[in-house]
Order: sequence, then C-alpha cells, then structure tokens
Amino acid sequence: MLQIENFIYFFTVCGFFIGLIFSIVNFSAPSDILLYSGGITLFFYLFIHVVAINFIDFSRFGKNIFDKKGHEEMSDYFIKELDIRESRLDNLLLNLEKMNRRYRKNKNLNNIGKSEDEYKKAA
Repeated sequence: MLQIENFIYFFTVCGFFIGLIFSIVNFSAPSDILLYSGGITLFFYLFIHVVAINFIDFSRFGKNIFDKKGHEEMSDYFIKELDIRESRLDNLLLNLEKMNRRYRKNKNLNNIGKSEDEYKKAA
C-alpha cells in the first residue's frame, strides 16, 4: 500500500513540471517562469493535501498511534501505586506524631520530677 506522503511528493513534482511547461509555452519574461512554476506547484501541493485529508481514515490512524487501553491500564497502575504510597506516608506521619506526643509527655514528666527535687534541695 502506498503511503500518503508518496502521493504528496508525486503531485508536487507533477505540479512543478506542469508549471514549468506552462511558463515556457507562455514565455514573455524570465520572471514569469519563476512566478508560474511556483504558483502552479503551490496549487498542486495544496490541492493534494486537501484530497489527502478527505481520504485518510483518521479513526484507524489514531488508534495505531495512541493506545488508549494501554494508557488507561498504565494510569490505573500508577494511581494504585500512589494510593499505596500515600497510605504508607500517612501511617509514617501518624507514627511520628505518636512518638512526638510520647516524647513531650516524657519530657514534661521529667521536668516536673526535676523541679520537685530542686525545690526539696533548696528547702
């Protein structure tokens, strides 16, 4: 099966040669050769693009490039992994908070004990 790029290249070259033939037949000035060749080549180039756009099956073409099912499975996997990591992080933060509470509680108890001993020694 021929690819669409080959049609575009073929019709662009055909447009150039048709423009060149037309400009040589109607030769009046050297600048006309460039003008007609360029204009007719541009017309053929744009025309084949319009034709190609109308005949390409974009729904089939898009499915080959973008694998929706694969991307959805991958994103579901990453979402599950993020949920697991988030729960681990929440658990670690909760444990840190418990450790901080115990530390503060022990620190306060130690300070209370020291202050009572200091008062007894001072008296």
